[in-house]
Amino acid sequence: MSFVKTDLMRWLIISTGIMLFLPWLAVTFVKSDAGMAVSLILFFIINPLYFCVSGAAAGRDMRHLWSLPVITAILFVLGTWICFGMGEMSFMIYAGVYIVLGTISMLISKFTGKKQA
Repeated sequence: MSFVKTDLMRWLIISTGIMLFLPWLAVTFVKSDAGMAVSLILFFIINPLYFCVSGAAAGRDMRHLWSLPVITAILFVLGTWICFGMGEMSFMIYAGVYIVLGTISMLISKFTGKKQA
């Protein structure tokens, strides 16, 4: 049971870093047009890839990690609202797409992975 808690905590720490810290870095240290480019890379490359990877990891132990895509999407919305604009609803659309990506990855991983004893 403690392995499950440490595995979930590890993913939550990584998710917090990616979803809260990376947008903050982009807003704080990258200015002007380069900041927009970094934000687009975050929204269209890094975040979708992370949701697919974390969803696939959650699929290996879906009983305990099923909530990982939802928690990560909540962290994404918090991070973007803090860094880019509180209450901006377009980030909710991104979060919805990311949840779908994470859930599809989780289900694919669950049903194509080896059955554990």
